[in-house]
Amino acid sequence: MKEWWIQVGLIAVPLLAVYLHIPPPNLSPALYTWRSTGAFFTYQEQRIFYRDSWGAVGSSDVVILLHGFPTSSYDWYKVWEGLTQRFQRVIALDFIGFGFSDKPRFHRYSIFEQASIVEALVNHLGLIDQKVNLLSHDYGDTVAQELLYRYEHRRQGHINIGSLCLSNGGIFPETHHPRLIQKLLKDGGIFSPVLTRLMNFYFFSKGISEVFGPYTQPSETEYWDMWTALRTNDGNLVVDR
Repeated sequence: MKEWWIQVGLIAVPLLAVYLHIPPPNLSPALYTWRSTGAFFTYQEQRIFYRDSWGAVGSSDVVILLHGFPTSSYDWYKVWEGLTQRFQRVIALDFIGFGFSDKPRFHRYSIFEQASIVEALVNHLGLIDQKVNLLSHDYGDTVAQELLYRYEHRRQGHINIGSLCLSNGGIFPETHHPRLIQKLLKDGGIFSPVLTRLMNFYFFSKGISEVFGPYTQPSETEYWDMWTALRTNDGNLVVDR
């Protein structure tokens, strides 16, 4: 039995290979509807998913929703209908690397690029000269702050911001306390890609649940929708980037 580790390896390696090639879960009816009622535009050869709904008659207000990490525009599905009763147009996108947008493996993701994608979407929809309202959350707060900087400094291609609402994000670096998994993904070195490959629904849902309060926990179905959107286009393999 001196070679017991060889026997373990012969069993473990095929099982690990099978696990790493498990396809993403099927879209739930709600998530399928969300995707099918959206559209795509191209930014520097990458397909970016967005939804654009027309709402309140008589209003000229437009609101753009910027989602958090590591989720997608589906973050907003519970308030979507309510927002369409207030705004003429309600727009949300999946940042590159998230949701139904492309998730290139060897790509230098940055907040600056995400802000440029928002500007490109506004231009694509013909709203570059119109005042827009921004509603952001978590990761989207940082993107919104970059957009605000560009607006205040009148950078070329900037969007015209009428109002900005930031929610639940790390706005002040000195008071931001990233969770352990965030530190490992960011500074884990060679371990970060290993963590992304070994991530599964159990660890994902457990980690996300800690963000919510005791009375605001998502349902099991909602956790699966978040996980499915993340797994789409192998998003779990780029989440550390």
